[in-house]
Amino acid sequence: MTGSRRGPGQHRAVLAETVAPLPPEGRPEPGPIALLPRPKQEFVDAVEAGGGVVEDLSENTRGLLWLSYSNPEQLREVLQENPQIGWVQLPLAGVDAYADVLRANARPGLLWTSAKGAYAEPVAEHALVLALALLRMIPKRVRATSWSTVPEGRSLYGLNVVIIGAGGIALELLRLLAPFDTHVTIVRRSAEPVADAVRTVQSDALADVLPDADVVIVAAALVEGTTRLLGKREFALMKPSAYLVNIARGGLVDTDALVDALASGEIAGAGVDVTDPEPLPDGHPLWSEPNCIVTPHAADTPEMTAPLLAERIRLNVEAFLGDGRFIGVVDPESGY
Repeated sequence: MTGSRRGPGQHRAVLAETVAPLPPEGRPEPGPIALLPRPKQEFVDAVEAGGGVVEDLSENTRGLLWLSYSNPEQLREVLQENPQIGWVQLPLAGVDAYADVLRANARPGLLWTSAKGAYAEPVAEHALVLALALLRMIPKRVRATSWSTVPEGRSLYGLNVVIIGAGGIALELLRLLAPFDTHVTIVRRSAEPVADAVRTVQSDALADVLPDADVVIVAAALVEGTTRLLGKREFALMKPSAYLVNIARGGLVDTDALVDALASGEIAGAGVDVTDPEPLPDGHPLWSEPNCIVTPHAADTPEMTAPLLAERIRLNVEAFLGDGRFIGVVDPESGY
């Protein structure tokens, strides 16, 4: 889609890094590709568009497109019974649901790829929607039953935004935030600067940047070491006028601490597309918190993601059969 006019609802993948070809010794053996648990025609078409051959699972299978967003145990069984498979494509951007399967199958000769970066545009768009809605007091407005005479609401222009994570979602957020002249700080695992961010800091400096943040957007992977990255201590560091947006994984935020921070006014509000637990149970305090927006993990819908996943499949099939320029390669040990 790059370089051409987009149609309604069309998105493009956002890559966080330059794709280099795998060395010849690290490339999986090409061959027939199976689509499980159930093949879908649009993804069959994507494989064939990449030059691949789709066949039922057999001893000849060399590539596997796992098209379920769950069923890790079923995938584990398939891999145990088919050690000849050399490449697995997952449909998820964050693969924490498959972390145990990845680690259990971290063997030489098995390459994992995910959809990371593929869904960045619709998810970043949703993050911007939540941020703007919070700043403009939309949670309060949609609940109102009478005309308010109190002037409330803030502009996004010129605010300090902290983005936790430096993947495709963060890169797309930087592009979307640019017209608002925001001052963006990226918090990431490495110290390598992110282009277009005012500053980039490592994860251990999160506490140093939270006190100045007007909006904190969580866009990181849920891996070992990032569980409950934001909790009681972090909310205490934020300004009472600051807002939290989480469009990554619910487990990155301590839900009980978030409820307390909202109820006490420690932060001004929150917009969460992901929760812990998920689905968020009926009657949970977040549903009734007046300064909180909860959306049901809907930042990207199947209508949005299907063409993006199909394009990721096509490109990775080309890599599978060609020079090894796989996109979205996953490290089984780190889980990302």
